[in-house]
Amino acid sequence: MSDRLFPDGFVWGTATAAHQIEGGNVNNDWWDWEHKPDTLCAEPSGDACDSWHRWREDLDIVASLGLTSYRFSLEWSRIEPAEGEWSQATMAHYRQVGEAFLERGIEPVITFHHFTTPRWVVAAGGWTEPATVDRFARFCERAAQELAPVLRRGCTLNEPNIVSTMGYQLGLFPPGEADVALKDRANETLVAAHRVAVAAIRGVVDVPVGLTLSMTDYQPAPGGESMVETVRRDEDVFLDAIDGDDFLGVQAYTRMLIGPEGWIGPETGVPTTAMGYEFWPQALAATIRRAWEYTDGRVPIIVTENGIGTDDDEQRIAYVRAALDGVLDCLGDGINVRGYTYWSLLDNFEWVLGYRPRFGLVSVDRSTFVRTPKPSAQWYADIARSNRLA
Repeated sequence: MSDRLFPDGFVWGTATAAHQIEGGNVNNDWWDWEHKPDTLCAEPSGDACDSWHRWREDLDIVASLGLTSYRFSLEWSRIEPAEGEWSQATMAHYRQVGEAFLERGIEPVITFHHFTTPRWVVAAGGWTEPATVDRFARFCERAAQELAPVLRRGCTLNEPNIVSTMGYQLGLFPPGEADVALKDRANETLVAAHRVAVAAIRGVVDVPVGLTLSMTDYQPAPGGESMVETVRRDEDVFLDAIDGDDFLGVQAYTRMLIGPEGWIGPETGVPTTAMGYEFWPQALAATIRRAWEYTDGRVPIIVTENGIGTDDDEQRIAYVRAALDGVLDCLGDGINVRGYTYWSLLDNFEWVLGYRPRFGLVSVDRSTFVRTPKPSAQWYADIARSNRLA
């Protein structure tokens, strides 16, 4: 890969998630979490980027950048606001979005669950309740039936290891539990939910289906070798669950130095980002390699998220350039990487941190919702159009 060209057919895209951009998703667990009196959230999501109404503007920007893929998610709580009650208007909305992308030659990549869960599912036990598996399968089947004409690639669950670890072990995401046993139970439910979701979607439409996984470049500090293996288990339980899938979505942002007791924090002298972790674009190549080696190369890899939250757009370009250098190295070593997706299209709601971290290629005015592409957007567009890292 010395010529710095990506393979023919390499897919270039960007991504968003429903709750982070749509606004007004009042019927899910995150809206409830944001509005608790003792919430950990910096601010509520509110109108987000108002993309429920302004999605055409978002679409036009993606098209103007020459990207060929756009990953977005369905809001389960809008589609099935109560058990067994289906919103045809919501399904029509998402179908219209997909049709508009296809008209512009952009592949809709649909994520069926991106962190948010309907309140009624949570009230019935959430992700530690085995019955959630069947509820999720039913949702995926119904959504796939309605969206079959526009679905081109399906992601069952976004970062299920984050849902379980942050929500059930660390208490930073809903439901705010801090119990390793609950985390392990949630992992079991999420693994089962992924498997039945793959079958449910494939039973309706013949498209590639897979999982997206949050991966971190865990590196041992002195004495931390065994702890690295321990913290990797929450990735491994999902890597063990992807046999038979059509792809694995790798999502990576940074590394973590692990000591005998766990993460020891950023290394002195290494810059950190607005998220509090190290500026470490090398993490993408490291996690691609680990996923490929762990699974013996059985499943192709797509980078379904990678990016940086920063106010410095030159830093964004530097980060992505270094990350893509690593992807080229992986390709040169024969690893089957099919595409790269930048997170995110828009500066959006970053969960407990609110609107402070800015990951977007496009800024969004918090008062007017006016979208303004950043210089990094044009830089990324040039890479995508030329299929070359200049």
